[in-house]
Amino acid sequence: MVLMTGPPEIDPVLVRAAQRGDRIAVADLMDALAPYVGRVCGPIALHDGPDAAQEALIAILKNLRSLRDPGAIYGWARAIAVREAVRVARKAAQAVPAELTDVPAQGDPELAADVRDVLARLSPGHRAVLVLRDLEGLDEQAAGDLLNVPAGTVRSRLFRARRSFRKAWAP
Repeated sequence: MVLMTGPPEIDPVLVRAAQRGDRIAVADLMDALAPYVGRVCGPIALHDGPDAAQEALIAILKNLRSLRDPGAIYGWARAIAVREAVRVARKAAQAVPAELTDVPAQGDPELAADVRDVLARLSPGHRAVLVLRDLEGLDEQAAGDLLNVPAGTVRSRLFRARRSFRKAWAP
């Protein structure tokens, strides 16, 4: 997988103004964060990615005043986005059980064309670990802190997620 390039910088003055309730600053901050939150939520929550992103943005807006360091806005927003994406994905998985018979057979060209199909077969927790490690470039400790699990759990989930991804992706 390819590491994402870092998000554009957000001026801490803008964050502080949004925390004080400046409506224009809030709108500008949400506009700046929305694409990043969507990129984090999409691969974890899959088809429910837009819903997860919306829930994450709502949580960010509600809790903005609790952010102590405006320079940490992206890390703070990422933690919220991952949490919401996993929550939404788990809720969706409970509502609609996966039918493995509906998954394209190995070697089917449709499989190679759709990474999302392969990701859909992974649990939300495994997708979250893949996104944090392989897309966001976080180390095991940082990913574990975001997911509230030990670094060893992140390593084992990452190993299983990568193995499952490769197995499903292979022709």
